[in-house]
Amino acid sequence: MLIKNGRVFTSRNSFEELDIRLEQDILEIGSIEGPPDIDAQGCYVIPGLIDVHTHGAAGCDAGDGSAEGLAAMSRYYAQNGVTTFCAATMTHKEEKLERALRAIGEFERPENGSRCAGVYLEGPFLSFEKRGAHAAEYLLAPDIELFERLNRASGNKVKIVAVAPELPRAAGFIKHVSQSCRVSIAHTTADYDTAMRAINLGASQVTHLFNGMNGFLHREPGPAGAALDGGIDVELICDGFHIHPSVVRGVFAMFKDRVLMISDSLKWAGLPDGSYELDGRPVTVKGGRAALPDGTLAGSCISLLQALQNVVAWGIPLEQAVASATILPARAIGIDNSFGSIEVGKRADLLILDSRLSLVKTVIDGRVVEPVHL
Repeated sequence: MLIKNGRVFTSRNSFEELDIRLEQDILEIGSIEGPPDIDAQGCYVIPGLIDVHTHGAAGCDAGDGSAEGLAAMSRYYAQNGVTTFCAATMTHKEEKLERALRAIGEFERPENGSRCAGVYLEGPFLSFEKRGAHAAEYLLAPDIELFERLNRASGNKVKIVAVAPELPRAAGFIKHVSQSCRVSIAHTTADYDTAMRAINLGASQVTHLFNGMNGFLHREPGPAGAALDGGIDVELICDGFHIHPSVVRGVFAMFKDRVLMISDSLKWAGLPDGSYELDGRPVTVKGGRAALPDGTLAGSCISLLQALQNVVAWGIPLEQAVASATILPARAIGIDNSFGSIEVGKRADLLILDSRLSLVKTVIDGRVVEPVHL
């Protein structure tokens, strides 16, 4: 396939007018002779988006342990510009988590679907006080043996595990588990010093910054201040409900190339406003905002492409936004040798966006994803 005349986002984090020849991998980039298979005149060509934190979409939940549900999620992601994702689980009892992780580990990309890079284990090692929409009855102190059982069930595909570092046994857990996957500070009452100790022990990112944790105050900088000083990555939900656009601008200004945009979407992403349920608890989706009866936000309803569109509309440079949804998350989960940027030899996962950043085409493994009914 030959894509010509597009404004290509290069590995130099800039847009250049280039042509791309590709099969399953990218074969050539430059000024290439021949008739185009796709004329991208007036369009942006960017790497496929990588959502490292998404629980579900299109009525399906990664925690259900359903191969059919994962396939439906995968097709939704591909239809919305996400070419690679980590399937995130929430807090459940061990039997349900084991079933879910086994299904995620065995999942294979369906036709017209995106690939699953692994598991994001968000829970059960979280704070009761900052649990958000996680089920209180299944919360546990960090447990290395439980983590190892769950990781084995996934085929050792856990990429990220969330931990509240103030919990009993957290220090030993972080030190041990960070040798095999990323540890993310999450749903926590930790102060700055506790978060810094976690970073020194091996924690390397913060789950959905500012949500489910103490704030960034002038005398109590909390996990956000520790992340800034500790040089670790931070996730950011950019739906306009979880974080004010002014704070989004501030985070990008402070953390620069350490911002990982995520959707944190749940199964109502892609569905209309209405009444839904989360583990037996009612959830109302109205105006794109999902919440429990007490007002607690219950994940998001957006795709990562919508997050990209949002932050650019809020004043973030397009180049910085694209990097935060492609190469930076790829680097975070250790797949940047093959994914996340447009370079010769890397997998041919690309998006073509029009001048308004609307999706024109998704290309995965060198093939155009065909529209499907979700």
